[in-house]
Amino acid sequence: MRVLLIGANGYIGRFVAERLLADPAVQLTTLGRGDDADVRFDLASGSPGALTRFFDAVHPGVVVNCAGATRGGARELTRHNTVAVATVCEALRRSGCGARLVQVGCSAEYGPSQPGSSTAEDAVPRPGGPYGVSKLAATELVLGSGLDAVVLRVFSPAGPGTPAGSPLGRLAEAMRRAMQSGDGELRLGGLGAQRDFIDVRDVARAVHAASLSAAQGVINIGSGRAVRLRDAAATLARVAGYGGALHELDGPPGALRPTIGHPRTESVAHRVDALGHHRPEPLGHRGERPDAEHVAPVAYPYPDGCGSWQQADVRTARDRLGWRPRIALEESLADIWMEAACRI
Repeated sequence: MRVLLIGANGYIGRFVAERLLADPAVQLTTLGRGDDADVRFDLASGSPGALTRFFDAVHPGVVVNCAGATRGGARELTRHNTVAVATVCEALRRSGCGARLVQVGCSAEYGPSQPGSSTAEDAVPRPGGPYGVSKLAATELVLGSGLDAVVLRVFSPAGPGTPAGSPLGRLAEAMRRAMQSGDGELRLGGLGAQRDFIDVRDVARAVHAASLSAAQGVINIGSGRAVRLRDAAATLARVAGYGGALHELDGPPGALRPTIGHPRTESVAHRVDALGHHRPEPLGHRGERPDAEHVAPVAYPYPDGCGSWQQADVRTARDRLGWRPRIALEESLADIWMEAACRI
């Protein structure tokens, strides 16, 4: 089976490439903007016609799209997450290769969920920010394309290679700094959110399974269990051997509070929470806003637009892909810490 992988150098794409290369039945070709891709092509600016000619030449049986942007303004996110997917869909429609499309989506397409609930694929998407909107638009393009296609909505990926700017990456970096400087306490904020973490290697297994299956539509890829970030921080401390005290600075939902960072290096004028949101705020006594008690709740206090809770219903992945998560969060956190510890 000839597989064309788009975005092989990204966080998820690297593990998908590794998984596909381990299958002797797969002949892998990579396409991307980097010099190490087999074929250089920028989906955000390249024409569907040019991509069609490449599809016709390579004649893949499956196209896997792991490319996209997670940061930037609405225009940039739309260009890399929506326009790029429109280009892929149009090129596949024009091509005679008849390839199956596996699109990697994300849980931000759903937006906030009711605490305690599991989000199934038939939930009405209500993304709470431009990233989720751009990914949802891409999913709608894929579903309306008439192609043989499946969209894997990946919840919160974790494990080796976790970006330093992600929630778990920020926790590991804050702990690394505390251990390196010998501090016996670590003050963390933004830990009230609960997310469904799924190891990136399990995500790669799901992509591989989707490539071989006939499943279409949207399929959730997650662990099926929401974990509070403060619990992940405690597990990370145990894995790292950090014996200091963890002090939580979370406030009530919607309030702006001091956020993740080392107490000696944290900027007073500009703080960053565990979900990576920059929040400039005037600080009063003991680092709190003078008007902290009067801050009006905001609709989406989390920068990923997913509110305080997300948990996947993963029964469809089990039934249609024969896929189940295998790697526990503690192992994912151990791998994250191993990479952070190398910087000590």
